[in-house]
Order: sequence, then structure tokens, then C-alpha cells
Amino acid sequence: CARLPRSRFLPLVYIFFILNLAGFYFFPAPTVFFVWLSVFNLFAVSVFWSLMADLFDRGQAARLFGVIAAGGSCGALVGPALVVTLVPRFGAQGMLLLSAFLLSLSLVAMMRLISWGRENPRQGEPAAEEALGGSILAGARAALSSPYLLAICGWLFCYTVLSTTLYFMQVEIVPLAIPDRAGQVRFFASVDLVVNGLALLIQLTLTARLGAAIGVAWMLALMPLFSLGGFALLGMAPTLAVLLVVGVTRRAGEFAISKPVREALYTVVPREERYKAKSFIDTVVYRGGDAFSGWAVGALRGAGLGASGLAYAAVPVAGAWLAVSFWLGRRQSKIEKHGRESGDH
Repeated sequence: CARLPRSRFLPLVYIFFILNLAGFYFFPAPTVFFVWLSVFNLFAVSVFWSLMADLFDRGQAARLFGVIAAGGSCGALVGPALVVTLVPRFGAQGMLLLSAFLLSLSLVAMMRLISWGRENPRQGEPAAEEALGGSILAGARAALSSPYLLAICGWLFCYTVLSTTLYFMQVEIVPLAIPDRAGQVRFFASVDLVVNGLALLIQLTLTARLGAAIGVAWMLALMPLFSLGGFALLGMAPTLAVLLVVGVTRRAGEFAISKPVREALYTVVPREERYKAKSFIDTVVYRGGDAFSGWAVGALRGAGLGASGLAYAAVPVAGAWLAVSFWLGRRQSKIEKHGRESGDH
């Protein structure tokens, strides 16, 4: 970001990952691959949404980000079907070359988008064909010094804590209700299918309309509000049926509502922060929150809290998440209306 314009560094990021996939095909290293995959899943998606926030303004994001996110849901549905169909013929190793090919197609789409952005620049934005400059730590400093970006960190941290809590509750509740391992696999596969299908339906039909009707603050607050009630209900009745409703609704809502509107928050910050600070938040803050919440929930379980106790412990976190959502929604509107004030946004 510091040394190259987006038309050069963004394709280089994807070319790097394409070459990685080809390398794993010729030189298999399972342990290294799974670590690499965790990095790739966060970083490549973060870079993609940085470009979206750079190309589109807040109004365009409200209309388009739900439909754009639907592409991810389609991939989540088509990907497993491709694997099931092609693995018997080409083997698991062959899926690496297929992934490299698909990532190459996404690179072509990215180049088209960058070209479109060059022809349709955002008003009031500096030239996109210039390097951003700054240091390697600029993103971390911005994320931890700006109240607005720090609130995004807090929003993501609360989301991560609640996701981890729900995961630990799932680990406890599902085996009690479905002792058979094969039955558990079928259950989780069915849940994933329902989540992706529901998310896709909402993204294509409801996300943009809902955003226009209730605004950013309420869009951000929908999943925290649901989580507040959902975890309270799980505290009272930690059963598989309640877990299923809460888990499916929360995950589908994250993909279809929270994710698009969260990415749109970056449309009102300077270009350097769309790439540097966002990357820091999406990787370091997200993974750090994931690790911290895993330790915290593990400690609570070690202290004797079961599924019900964990659910009640999550309620105040959901309350904090809700408060941050409303603050972020109001702050984004203020930044868009008045711009940065005294260097503090």
C-alpha cells in the first residue's frame, strides 16, 4: 500500500496467493497449508472489501454491498458441490489447482473493477493511481487512535466473543442431543446449507431495502439486539432447538446484514485507512479477539459454568455490542456530513 498504487498492489496480493496454491499442489505440506489457509481466508477477503469501500461511497455501498456479499454466499453453496463432484475424479490435491483457477478468475474481475474505478472516480477523492505512502505501522496507529476505528474494533471484538461463546455452547449441547458422530456431521452440514441459503435469499431481496428503511445504526444493531434476546433465551433453555434457531439466525444475519453494513463503515474514512487500518482490524483484532475469547470462555468453563451460565455471561457483551452499533451508526452519518474534525474521526 505504501509503495504501490492499488492497480498494482491489489493484483500482486492475489497473484501471490495463486502461486502459493500452485506451490502446495507440487509440494504438499498439510500442516503449513492449514495455517496458510487461515491467513488467506482473512487477508484475501479483507483486501477485497477494502477495494469495495474504496470504489463505492456510502450511498452506493448501501445499495450494492448486500448483492456483492451474495457472491460469497453463492460460492459457499457451489464450492462444496464442486468438491463432491470433482474429488472422485481429480483427487483432493486437484482441488488446489481448481482453487488457483477460480482465484485467477477473481483477479480478472478485480482488474475490471479497478479499471471501472479509474473511469468513475469518487468525488473529492485523491487520485487512485498514487501510492499511499506512510509506514507499515500506520494502520495499527490509526485503528487504535481514531475513536471511530476503535469503535469498529470494539464492535468486531464483541461479535467475536459471542461467536466463540456460541461455539463452546454448541460443543456441549449437540453431543448430548445427537450422540452419534455421523448424525452430528449431518446436523452441521444441514445447518451450513440452511445458513448459506437463507443468507443468499436475504442478500438478494432484503438487505438493500432494509438499509434504506432503517438506516445504518439499526442495521448494525439488528444482530446485537437479536443476540441479546437469543443468549438470554439460551440461558433459560439451553436446548438443541433453541441453539439451532439462535445459531442459524445469527449466522445468516451476519452474512446478509452485519457483514455488508460493517464493510460500508469504511467508505467514510481516508483511503490509507481503508487498506491499512482495515487490514489490521480484520486480521490482528479479529484473531486477537478470537484467541482472547477462547481463553476467557475456557476459563469460565473451567470454573464450572455450563451452557446456561455461558449464555447468561454473554448477555452483557451483547448489550455492549448494541451500544457500540448505535454509536457507530450516528458517527458515520456525522463524518459523512461534516468530514474529519480536527483530525479525529
